[in-house]
Amino acid sequence: MSKKTYIQAITDALRLELGSDEKTLVFGEDVGKNGGVFRATDGLQAEFGEDRVFDTPLAESGIGGLSIGLALEGFRPIPEIQFLGFIFETLDSIAGQMSRERFRTGGTRHMPITIRSPYGGGTHTPEMHADSLEGYLAQIPGLRVVTPSNPYDAKGLLISSIRNNDPVFFLENLKLYRSMKADIPDEAYTVPLDKAAVVREGTDISLIAYSAQVNQSLKVAEKLEKEGISVEVVDLRTLSPLDEETILKSVQKTGRAVAIQEAQRQAGIAANVASLIAEKGALYLSAPVGRVSAPDTVYPFGLAEDDWLPAEDEIEAKTREILNY
Repeated sequence: MSKKTYIQAITDALRLELGSDEKTLVFGEDVGKNGGVFRATDGLQAEFGEDRVFDTPLAESGIGGLSIGLALEGFRPIPEIQFLGFIFETLDSIAGQMSRERFRTGGTRHMPITIRSPYGGGTHTPEMHADSLEGYLAQIPGLRVVTPSNPYDAKGLLISSIRNNDPVFFLENLKLYRSMKADIPDEAYTVPLDKAAVVREGTDISLIAYSAQVNQSLKVAEKLEKEGISVEVVDLRTLSPLDEETILKSVQKTGRAVAIQEAQRQAGIAANVASLIAEKGALYLSAPVGRVSAPDTVYPFGLAEDDWLPAEDEIEAKTREILNY
């Protein structure tokens, strides 16, 4: 057991899986010699060699195509898209090819590809370096979308994703990389895909969130507890497919819900959560489902993020609004 940051947990998972399966490969822009922009792959090329951990040209479309070819030849690729805002170059490979392979071959071919990419605001990055595009990815049938909120889940979910035989898009929140530590096992372990976690039990209202917004929701829950308000917090962990059972069970218990995301409001994960509750849990509700999100504008850059990102006080205000409905 060691105390690790979120990004150290990512590196641990990659090292363990590279060591356990010689068909596992890690590649992307600057991930080899330099160890990645954020050092998530630091030391891996020196340990496993240039044939298994290597740099690619600055061409995301090529990274996508290479991943597909390697998967078809029996490898287990772990490509990195340097920032999620660069994903558009490789969407054809993801949406048009790898996510369809199991369907188009009647289940006879697999695509064991885990695409890693950092995303999310709060670090004042340049344009297109923090975009939250998980809503796009969640609309691709055949693609799992996973994003952990803490170091323990980061390691366990990444190992589960790598060992899975279908494509997974693994989203790593920039703000979480070095802002938190947790005690995690040194050995390999898995956290189940497609399963949300109730990270705080409550009885009055459910806050349903993911990634960095889970930690903000927990702070709101702690604050409201001092007023005698019992807040349950659900960490989605897998954004597609959603864990409907855990979401609905929580709402059935509390009767109220707020769905929270960092991304723009339209066509987002929070909308999927709200529609699920409306369709399958309407009779549990004592109030409408609330939503907290960023505005429907282009993702800003630099210091403008501070005024754009959903803040803790916005989550608190929406929670109080739904409680007082």
